[in-house]
Amino acid sequence: MNEFGTKIAKNGSNGSTVEVHHMNSAVMSGDGMGFQPVGGPVSVAWREGTLTRAYELQALCEWMQAKDSLDGDWVLVNAVKCHLAAARDAALARKLDPHKRFRVFRDGPLIERARSNLDAAEAQLLNLAPPEYLLGQMPSLLRHVQRHLRPTDPGRQEFERITRSLGMNNREHRLPHGDEEQEQETIKKERGKIVTTVRAASSEALRINVRLRSFRNVVVLTTVLMAVLAIGVAVMGYHRPTWLPLCFAPEEAAKAVVVCPTGQSEPFTPAQSGIAAPVGTQARDIDDVVAETAKPEDLMVVELVGLIAAAVAGAAAIRNIKGSSERYGLPFALAALKLPTGA
Repeated sequence: MNEFGTKIAKNGSNGSTVEVHHMNSAVMSGDGMGFQPVGGPVSVAWREGTLTRAYELQALCEWMQAKDSLDGDWVLVNAVKCHLAAARDAALARKLDPHKRFRVFRDGPLIERARSNLDAAEAQLLNLAPPEYLLGQMPSLLRHVQRHLRPTDPGRQEFERITRSLGMNNREHRLPHGDEEQEQETIKKERGKIVTTVRAASSEALRINVRLRSFRNVVVLTTVLMAVLAIGVAVMGYHRPTWLPLCFAPEEAAKAVVVCPTGQSEPFTPAQSGIAAPVGTQARDIDDVVAETAKPEDLMVVELVGLIAAAVAGAAAIRNIKGSSERYGLPFALAALKLPTGA
């Protein structure tokens, strides 16, 4: 990463020292300002989004610090930088601290680390932001709050009251441009409520994301278990066809025929019917005929038919899906669940 460095140089005239800022690379713009890279590219979409958002928030933090910096702002600035560093570490999948030898599936914790730290950094930036910037962000923040908090939520109701006092929900009562100072005073007075409500909305969005991931994991686990069960039933039927025969024996005129998925028997007189067999023939036990007629492929054929039917039903169910901005692929997971269930 290209960063500013500092040299200590001695002034030849009086021996005093001065700080000379320099850059350790040639990444310079026309006006002499240095730029750090966003980071990446990385292999996963959410990681790219995290790196982009982290750089955006970092630029805002530096702009706010340079524009209107107060003595106590360094605490919030350091907090923002720490949160952004944690989000970048999650996006780049840094090693665990402490290290764990057997840890394969890390996407869930990494996503939560990235999103929670970005939300925290954004909330701290709202505390740092000048009133005119926060005033310009109010429509976007209102949409964020209304999207993730219930209408009965006290924080949302208070936030909407603040926006109404600024005239944002009613154009006819919008304050004239001459009252911008009054609007900024309102922002200063209500800043704590604004930041708290926005942070609550971000936390609710993260909880929705966690619930979505949990539900996806349940669906995937159920799909795996159902697939193992279907395969187990097919293997059992192949080695022991009579343990779970899928045959039936319709009777007509004192004769019965055992019908299985892949074959059928010759007509015979069931011994259980109580009817005497014709001369020259012998009544047979229906279980013996089933054992002769059932084939190892019976269960496999039936499961294959169910699998094909489930695949057609799944394709019909997802044909109208337009996609989702979430990375978890719930429609695909639910469609995959239909396959072993159908089998």
